[in-house]
Amino acid sequence: MSLSLLANILALLFSFFVVGALFGALFSKPFRKRLVEVLHLQRLLLAKSDRNPILAPGKNPWTAEAVMNPAAVVLANRTHLIYRAVGMDGVSRLGYAGSADGVVFDAQLPYPVYVAQNPRNLPDHMRRYSPILYPSGGSWGGCEDPRAVALEDRVYITFNMFDGWDFIRVAAISIAQDDFIAHRFGEWKGPHILSRPGEIHKNWVLFPEKINGRFAILHSIAPEIEIAYRDSIEGIGTEESFIESWVGARGGLPARENTWDSFIRSAGPPPVKTDRGWLLLYHAIDEHDPGRYKLGALLLDLSDPTKVLHRAALPILSPDEHYENNGKPGIVYACGAVVRDGTLFVYYGGADRVVCVATAPLGSFLDALIEGGNPSLESRSAQTV
Repeated sequence: MSLSLLANILALLFSFFVVGALFGALFSKPFRKRLVEVLHLQRLLLAKSDRNPILAPGKNPWTAEAVMNPAAVVLANRTHLIYRAVGMDGVSRLGYAGSADGVVFDAQLPYPVYVAQNPRNLPDHMRRYSPILYPSGGSWGGCEDPRAVALEDRVYITFNMFDGWDFIRVAAISIAQDDFIAHRFGEWKGPHILSRPGEIHKNWVLFPEKINGRFAILHSIAPEIEIAYRDSIEGIGTEESFIESWVGARGGLPARENTWDSFIRSAGPPPVKTDRGWLLLYHAIDEHDPGRYKLGALLLDLSDPTKVLHRAALPILSPDEHYENNGKPGIVYACGAVVRDGTLFVYYGGADRVVCVATAPLGSFLDALIEGGNPSLESRSAQTV
């Protein structure tokens, strides 16, 4: 037998061995399990738009430092954002932008649509944008992090009233949908303060429809989900009607073990109603990846939203792009989510500086959430907190 023939035979045998080993690995149980996990995760990940950031700091002094953390509603076949803008003076105000497709926002008003009443009278040298002095997005006062729902014939917006770290309360304003669409923003009703005086609360959200005929306000998701029901938002604002909520630092709760969401921070956008439950997105931090906000997903029972049906085992959005790190690094902070033509649009702030959007087909997203979701939410020591 010639050497060349022997070499060809050995090469052929080796190729059969390699191919056999490859097929064996491909069809092995561990590989197939991992492949299913990867495909499952891919269906749960939100796809970030190639156009991100879709809104950025502007030339007007009141938008010069940051535009971020937008609320979102769909009315009259358009997506409407109410975003937080931080000006050169360090005040947070609410601005407006509109879009026909939910991605390109070509209707951005040059003036704020809502401004805080009588912000704190600080010395002039402290009245400025400063992420170091004021780590809450660099703002020392004003209206922060709005969330919006279109409910019946009005648009309701909850937001954080920030007037220094000793005064952080949750408030709501509302406006008729016709006035909102026509940009008659002088018609706001409120603010109606929701949280109790002397307590620090942030990031409460309204459900986009009444439950059992009453407004439902989700005011805590850690250490457990808490929902308050009220006959009227306008009626809130007296000592008797303030909402009693869990008081404490979320970062002080025990870390959840063996999960990515070791420290659950707050709800993101208002819950999105689906035929399989309320979809609630939330912010959390992994103790093994500290300092980086990520977004998780829960599916809540339609009739009893304190009951968790499913939960994504991994984050659905993480701060990996440059626009999510150029500013305050490691931040994706979602305040708005809508569904258009079967697609879930999630609007979020990147790096406390710009507005971004990420999407997913709602049907396959919910399928993946239900197939792989773990319903557990409680902290390992929640019963003792």
